[in-house]
Amino acid sequence: MALTPTVLVLRALGIGDLLTAVPALRGLRRSCPDRRLALAAPAGLAPLVELIGAVDELVPTAGLGALDFRGGKLDLAVNLHGRGPESIADLLRQNPPRTLTYRHADYPDLPGPEWVADQHEVQRWCSLLEWFGIPCNAEALDLTPPPEASAAPGAVVIHPGAASPARRWPVDRFGAVARVLADRGHRVVVTGSAGERPLAEAVADSAGLPPGAVLAGEMSLRGTAAVVADARLVLCGDTGIAHLATAFRAPSVILFGPVSPAHWGPPRRPQHACLWSGRRGDPHGSSLDPGLAAITVEDVLGAVGEVCAEKHAMEGGLDV
Repeated sequence: MALTPTVLVLRALGIGDLLTAVPALRGLRRSCPDRRLALAAPAGLAPLVELIGAVDELVPTAGLGALDFRGGKLDLAVNLHGRGPESIADLLRQNPPRTLTYRHADYPDLPGPEWVADQHEVQRWCSLLEWFGIPCNAEALDLTPPPEASAAPGAVVIHPGAASPARRWPVDRFGAVARVLADRGHRVVVTGSAGERPLAEAVADSAGLPPGAVLAGEMSLRGTAAVVADARLVLCGDTGIAHLATAFRAPSVILFGPVSPAHWGPPRRPQHACLWSGRRGDPHGSSLDPGLAAITVEDVLGAVGEVCAEKHAMEGGLDV
């Protein structure tokens, strides 16, 4: 029996990176209906990959240099990870007959478009595939909500963590917003990873939230997704949870610091609001970004009110 040809896609990054690549993955799925679509990504993302509906197989890959595809007949390799040279080398080591990637000087024999720095991450990968004749819909970001019940149905979700200190709004400011929302009668929960639990507890303490409000470290990724999908509101920085809110169309207020929302923000929808001072900086910085520091509690409460008023007008019942 002949093996089904496989399209191997490299995107060995985090939650937000995966979710911004969903339209490109769906474009590949539509263009290759008779081939298996294998995604090389961290194993921990499997619960979200299952919700995309376009990927047949997850090839667990911790990062660059770790890719080892042994899943059968490789027909095409697609680089949705970066512009190389490391990511290109990773794919070429799998001996694909054809590779789709952005152009890099180290690989002059590989055709591809030139990298455009000033571009939204979703459009970046759609543009790559469209250069090769594969149409994509950059608006196709929605995920099917997980079947699991939310651990905090209808809650306001505060997510204070981010990968770097540069993108973490101060604890006392998150706490101040959480206190106002809790005083208005809303259930407020604080999410995060196990490693972010002390941060989440600090926010809850600052806000005077009741025991049980801190969910950080208590849920799986699917459990977190279920909480976000059923949230009354999500408040977070420029991190993966923001992209989950986009995927489930949950009302959200997202705080941007060193990176512009024009590059990583949600699509223009009334239920999502982005706050950004207009300054750019180092997204991997070891201290609070000055642009993020410029966002005040009053700014955030104003954006929360606008998002929730819009949601109330559309569906009713959301009065924050």
